[in-house]
Amino acid sequence: MTNTPPNPTDLSLPRILCLHGGGVTAEIFQLQARSLIKALPTFRLVFADGPFYCPPGPGIVPVYEDYGPFRRWLRWLPEHADIDDEAAIEEVMYAIETCKSGDPGTGPWVGLMGFSQGAKLAASLLYDQQVREEKIGVAETAYKFAVLLAGRQPLMQLSEYSVGPATLGAGEISEGFKYEGPNEHVLRLPTIHVHGLNDAGLHLHRDLMRKYCHPDAVTLVEWDGTHRVPLKKTDVDKICTEIYRVAKEQGVRC
Repeated sequence: MTNTPPNPTDLSLPRILCLHGGGVTAEIFQLQARSLIKALPTFRLVFADGPFYCPPGPGIVPVYEDYGPFRRWLRWLPEHADIDDEAAIEEVMYAIETCKSGDPGTGPWVGLMGFSQGAKLAASLLYDQQVREEKIGVAETAYKFAVLLAGRQPLMQLSEYSVGPATLGAGEISEGFKYEGPNEHVLRLPTIHVHGLNDAGLHLHRDLMRKYCHPDAVTLVEWDGTHRVPLKKTDVDKICTEIYRVAKEQGVRC
């Protein structure tokens, strides 16, 4: 399913693929991100639905209880149905490609934005693009950056090129994963990390940034909040200032 902001008047705007958290939907993420959408008028934000159904995520009920069925991209609980890595990758990529091909926009796909589980997936997609370019000289996508709202480690293996001890199979449960050894899986494409300082998972968000992302390519925005998408103008303006800066540094016309 493709969801785009209200009144998308210019179909030629550069596009950002937006990936929701676990137990949510594209429509809910669009509502959660309404302040970000408003502050990014020269981008077209396109919201994709995850392929797997699941119960609502924390804090979704009762506000969004009528917006189901709720979805996820990855497994994080034992009760989530077993699936092998290859099938999980196929389902995730099919959902993404269906969203992208169904969007009427004509602008280039320049970035990714994800919240929570969606941020983990966004970072993994950007990393998979990077390693494909490094190992086989070509990638099917050309994302310039990723905005990671409360994203946790580890990166997920989305192809044979990103397999290693520091990454996790797409069909595996990521909750509780730890790797303390040397990590060759370092994301060198630009990432903007948005961390709520009162988020219970803050240490895990910092692990993704410090252990999986090259410091020269990292931008950090901290705000006084919990595990949610920022809404206040003062917080949103800080985030969007960095998005525009990074995008323009990467040659995006926005």
